[in-house]
Amino acid sequence: MTDRICLSVIGLGYVGLPVAVAFARKGYEVVAFDIDRGRVRDLAAGRDRNGEVTGVDLALPTLAITDDADSLQRAAIHIITVPTPITPSRQPDFGPLRSASRMVGQHLKQGDVVVYESTVYPGATEEVCVPILEEESGLVFGSGFSVGYSPERINPGDQSHRFETIAKVVSASDAQTLDLLSDLYGSVLTAKVHRAPSIQVAEAAKVIENTQRDLNIALMNELALIFDRLGLRTADVLAAARTKWNFIDFTPGLVGGHCIGVDPYYLTAKAEEVGHHPEVILAGRRTNDGMGAFIARKAVKLMIGQGFRVRDTRIGIFGLTFKENVSDLRNSRVPDIVAELREYGIEPLVHDPVADADIARHEYGISLCDMEAMTGLDALVFAVPHAVYLEDDGARLFRLMNDGGVVLDVKSRLKTCPDNLLYWSL
Repeated sequence: MTDRICLSVIGLGYVGLPVAVAFARKGYEVVAFDIDRGRVRDLAAGRDRNGEVTGVDLALPTLAITDDADSLQRAAIHIITVPTPITPSRQPDFGPLRSASRMVGQHLKQGDVVVYESTVYPGATEEVCVPILEEESGLVFGSGFSVGYSPERINPGDQSHRFETIAKVVSASDAQTLDLLSDLYGSVLTAKVHRAPSIQVAEAAKVIENTQRDLNIALMNELALIFDRLGLRTADVLAAARTKWNFIDFTPGLVGGHCIGVDPYYLTAKAEEVGHHPEVILAGRRTNDGMGAFIARKAVKLMIGQGFRVRDTRIGIFGLTFKENVSDLRNSRVPDIVAELREYGIEPLVHDPVADADIARHEYGISLCDMEAMTGLDALVFAVPHAVYLEDDGARLFRLMNDGGVVLDVKSRLKTCPDNLLYWSL
């Protein structure tokens, strides 16, 4: 198979690039395509700003990194890994998926296969994407080309669970294509391949994976709101509950990123389309989306309690990315803290050792500060526990604060706090 099939991977972000490299390592000829010329230029020079792939991998002779759409003509199997975001009104945004489908459709040949890895609601592959492929290619779905759906399970920054080591769900529009894709993915994975009985089943499985996690975290966040009113530290409660053998171990926090904070809205949109109002899922989303504002308000209340004049305070926020030790800023909820503090007339200082300053400014209107500027703080919001912040158990952070200052440890990662500071955790 490796001598006969050329693959294309469309979209070289956190999902697509590891996929392209994995196939190239196994000897497949891979056309790795992205519309971002700067991204293509960096990758061609051996630099992955996401830190997921090494320069050695990017130099593989079977990997052709390009922004030339005509190169897609060489491939017989096209794997589309573009983002599926939501609109400001929290509806599915199929713009990137439609654009990628149009481009692939323009280069589709008789007998080609198009595989989607992007998260969608059940039915979207065949309802949204297939008509575009038919229109652009002039081919008939089924006789001219086939499609598959194999949802991504990439976890940015996770060195244990990589593309090759994660069980892979595959589905296809016909039995022959399902066999082909099962063999194809199986040839590069050390994990098992699960054959879903239909594309819609695979689509549904993907979207509920993150919906389940979202709801579990929402429960922990609601518990944290309750325990805060009761004067209990949530981390202490969970430590006690965790001693039971079947307690499900989730923790409260800010829910962002490209999956958990987005995917449930694809399912709820489809549910409402078919006449069901998904109360539980949307309630969880409201809880999680409100945590940033809650933390900001808590900071203000604690500072008032410590005798600070709110408008005159210096607040430092440490961490802006959506999770620790990754540069990914997509759908971060830390900007919610910034926005709420601005409502109180406070312009917080924000530091992040791994975030891209240009992206932070462009996407969120937040100018990142150097560590040298993060001094004389009356309040410190430890939002994202990057490893560099914890090298000395946070001692360096505490030294940046004024006496009587407030420490808000969002994820309860600071082991100790000096007696001259007020400590609070979610």
